[in-house]
Amino acid sequence: MSSQELVTLNVGGKIFTTRCSTIKQFPASRLTRMMEGTDQEFKMVGGQIFVDRDGMLFSFILDFLRTHQLLLPADFSDYLRLQREALFYELDPLVDLLNQEDRLLPRPALVEVQFLSRNTQAFFRVFGSCSKTIEMLTGRITVFVEQPSALTWSSNSFPPQMTLLPLPPQRPSYHDLVFWCGSDNTTDNQTGVRYVSIKPDNRKLANGTNVLGLLIDTLLMEGFHLVSTRTSSSEDKTECYSFERIKRPEVLTMNKTLKPETTLSEQSQKKK
Repeated sequence: MSSQELVTLNVGGKIFTTRCSTIKQFPASRLTRMMEGTDQEFKMVGGQIFVDRDGMLFSFILDFLRTHQLLLPADFSDYLRLQREALFYELDPLVDLLNQEDRLLPRPALVEVQFLSRNTQAFFRVFGSCSKTIEMLTGRITVFVEQPSALTWSSNSFPPQMTLLPLPPQRPSYHDLVFWCGSDNTTDNQTGVRYVSIKPDNRKLANGTNVLGLLIDTLLMEGFHLVSTRTSSSEDKTECYSFERIKRPEVLTMNKTLKPETTLSEQSQKKK
């Protein structure tokens, strides 16, 4: 059978049609022996090669043969069964990739927003299991501090002219950031105000509830889902909002040093 011809497989009742060269990617596999007719487990029935195995799992095996990559759905859980199928077909490169299950499993990214409203001020602390999420928020959040302008200090103008000094949120560690907004009533001369802006929204907000809503919207747009809310302490009434985002599993690629296209017949000719 020419490697350019098409072959139809009936795997557990599911029908697959592909090139013979695709099935014969790995010379040492049972699939190659199946195509050459040297493995008695596989029978030709009605113009189709019948394979008494799991057809749903074979779709992932065929995708691997076509791409040399292993990409599984985020909700996939049949790793042991898929590995068993790969062992049956004697596809050692696929078995090696499946042994890296820790890279295949979807991993949740967690974020917790702590919000405390006290008098005219609102305090925020954001914790993230992934430092990249905190870096993303740090790049979007700007705190604007209201300060008297230089002209105010050199004149007796009233009311004083104010300017807004942009500052980034504080980063106590790689996994959290803190900032606050509202009026600072501790100043002697006048009430200073802190505003918060979160890109791409250009508004400068001083009300803590509005900032909290914008921060939650930002996380939702980034693919996070709100999973729980709670009040951490009855004394200070800190509100905690927990978010989760499932990270897509990695795409694992077969070692490029392997040459699966080399067939057994080609190997024997090279030896001669």
